[in-house]
Amino acid sequence: MGKTDPIPFIVVTVIWVVVGGVLPWVIPKGPNRGLIQTMMVTTAVCCYLFWVCTILMQLNPLFGPQIKTDQMFVLQQEWK
Repeated sequence: MGKTDPIPFIVVTVIWVVVGGVLPWVIPKGPNRGLIQTMMVTTAVCCYLFWVCTILMQLNPLFGPQIKTDQMFVLQQEWK
């Protein structure tokens, strides 16, 4: 397997750190400030975890394409 580029991982990580760690501090004061902050942090954590799981699953898949033995022999004969 080839080496993967870390730049997309770093960029997406920084985006979700900003959304979940920086933006909640700049919410204007009001009756729903705590709720909005909680929603932003929860959204950032959930979206980031979903993205990381998807990227890691594609980086190292648990199984590859499945092919039957007889199909493999036909492919070898046809694709000399």
